[in-house]
Amino acid sequence: MSEPGPPHQLFPAAARLRAFGVHIFTALGGAIALIAMLEAVREHWAAMFGWLGLALLVDGLDGPLARRLKVNEVLPDWSGDTLDLVVDFLTYVFVPAYAITASGLLLPLAAPLLGAAIVVTGALYFADRRMKTDDNHFRGFPALWNGAAFYLFLLKPPALVGSVVLAVLVVLTFVPFHVMHPIRTTRFRTLNIVLLGVWAILAIIAIAANFQVPAWTAAALCIVGGYILFSDVVIRLLGLNRT
Repeated sequence: MSEPGPPHQLFPAAARLRAFGVHIFTALGGAIALIAMLEAVREHWAAMFGWLGLALLVDGLDGPLARRLKVNEVLPDWSGDTLDLVVDFLTYVFVPAYAITASGLLLPLAAPLLGAAIVVTGALYFADRRMKTDDNHFRGFPALWNGAAFYLFLLKPPALVGSVVLAVLVVLTFVPFHVMHPIRTTRFRTLNIVLLGVWAILAIIAIAANFQVPAWTAAALCIVGGYILFSDVVIRLLGLNRT
């Protein structure tokens, strides 16, 4: 009697093909990052953010697809986690770091230094096995440099202010405060998802208008962004338990 093959070979070829399709879908985010970078080099900033937004959509869908199709079991030789981190580094860190550096919105001397700091600290953050807590929070500023770049272009603060804020975010990467995952964190999950949907709609409007939006739109985007980034800090200060 012949011995059974490796566990992944016990799955039908069609299941393995579907699972590999999920990996291709995740890797597509890297191609989107390349297009976003090309738009950034041309200083087509709104188009760049549009492509980065599409990359966010891919990042939001590939995980549920992978879990539904049991990709880790079907294709154990391919690390979906590693692939996801590679693509996320491009879309969350590298392309936004270039945009921040080349934006002309920072102090000339500070811009390349901050861009380099973002890339280095972002790479270190992604390599940190403690980046996520057991209750689906991020530890430290979670390398959301696409979001930081978005707000830089939206608000266009004075160069000194923008430079200082970004420097503070670099430092906060290594400060052990917790930032919720707006979808996976269970506390206020319905509210979080609703606010995330509102944010996405307003962000699309802002990008479509090349960031020429009314003050109330910018204010609403800032409020939701602040809620996502600092709500857990407030909860801890109030002595409430996180879940």
